[in-house]
Amino acid sequence: MIELKHINKFYGENNRKIIALNDVSLTINKGEFTIILGPSGSGKSTLLNLLGGMDRPSQGEFRMGEKEISHLSDEQLSDYRRDVVGFVFQFYNLIPSLTALENVGIAQQLSTNNEPASHYLESVGLSHRKNNFPNQLSGGEMQRVSIARALAKAPKLLLCDEPTGALDSHTGKKILFLLKKAAVNVDTAVVMVTHNAEFAQYADKIIHLHDGKIKSIEQNKPLKVKTKES
Repeated sequence: MIELKHINKFYGENNRKIIALNDVSLTINKGEFTIILGPSGSGKSTLLNLLGGMDRPSQGEFRMGEKEISHLSDEQLSDYRRDVVGFVFQFYNLIPSLTALENVGIAQQLSTNNEPASHYLESVGLSHRKNNFPNQLSGGEMQRVSIARALAKAPKLLLCDEPTGALDSHTGKKILFLLKKAAVNVDTAVVMVTHNAEFAQYADKIIHLHDGKIKSIEQNKPLKVKTKES
């Protein structure tokens, strides 16, 4: 379980201090698909950066299991990002000179996971595109490769930053299907930030964030995800 207690994040000093997160407390469980929902400037990206070990809280506790993440050294935090966290970004961040399979394979090789990269491409329905380069793929296909690459690390925490933002609604729903499917893995917690309230129906938990504060946390009875994409 991931637990944040009374997290504050400040930028600047004294009269110029900006409060990005204000007394944020929450839990995130393995096997759950959690959506952090809020408008631009609400603190979503700051919270995601803290969860991903890319930034530190100014105050408060951040624990994963028995480990206090906010007290880790820079080297330990780098290990945390490498060994524990998977990232899915809005604009894919694939390496243009590598095929889909090679993009996934890099992440797999950097981890202790022995499952072949081809397994993860198959899990997102792209075995037939394994030898294609990113410029030969559609936006939805590139995002699916990005998800396969993140899953190839076998992360305990999968963080997704507006992963459907550059996609049409139909393709976006396919991506949500894949993220929900990933959360079914009992060893993985999936967290997605978005401003789109329509996506909340897919989540197990919805955290509403506004002006750096949690407005509410809902336990949802999400839509059942079909075993096959439609």
